[in-house]
Amino acid sequence: ESGPFAKELWAPELHRIGNQWVVYVAADDGDNFNHRMIALVSDDELPTGTFRFAGKVELPSDAWAIDMTILDLGPQGRFALWSGWEGRQNVAQHIYIAKMSGLTTCAGTRVKLSSPEFPWETAGSGGKDKLPTINEGPQVLHKNGQVHVIYSAAGSWCDEYCLGRLTLTKGADPMKLASWAKHSEPVFRKTDKVFGPGHCSFVDDAKGQTWIVYHSARSKGAGWDRQVSLQPVSWNGNTPVFGTPVAPGMPLEIPVN
Repeated sequence: ESGPFAKELWAPELHRIGNQWVVYVAADDGDNFNHRMIALVSDDELPTGTFRFAGKVELPSDAWAIDMTILDLGPQGRFALWSGWEGRQNVAQHIYIAKMSGLTTCAGTRVKLSSPEFPWETAGSGGKDKLPTINEGPQVLHKNGQVHVIYSAAGSWCDEYCLGRLTLTKGADPMKLASWAKHSEPVFRKTDKVFGPGHCSFVDDAKGQTWIVYHSARSKGAGWDRQVSLQPVSWNGNTPVFGTPVAPGMPLEIPVN
């Protein structure tokens, strides 16, 4: 109820790691400057059981951090992906990776995988007296051994909020920037009816169909007044194809596997 992680809990994620469930969530003491990642760990094998506070996630550099997710590459190890600052100033949010040595610890340094560089990544932010440019919300998507990281870009408060894609070369070292290819265009963006689609997650149904779950603004210019939607993902080989956001109330065409 008080202390360094009592306020502004953002973007919790639930992960199955070994025989435990772990919740990773960003939190602070009421001052955004102090946002860091923390972990809650289950006391048993049920996600509906009790959880204990496991402490702050010791990410390299101990800089501002939010939106941590897990990339599990089996024999290559487990990695943390998150959105963070380069230093101590709120100038830009980048996507970082670090190898994990435990549920709340990392080994070695962090590597910056993506920064806001294209016009679609810097829309709605940047410049004097404006909020920072943003890459955030990394999410892992696998297909036949191919690993993609889908992330959110542009100001989350603006209509241009969208999704970008990083792709890891098969078998390559994820801690090397050269192992990743960044797509130069957004892979999911606004339409004339859907605004600011971003910060997604993925789920497969019982038939193996992959779905994207995301939030978008309720109307043009609505900012953080948002709604949650989901729709099916198609594939071009091992590359995801998201198409365009479907407007609320419109029927979906669901692929048949």
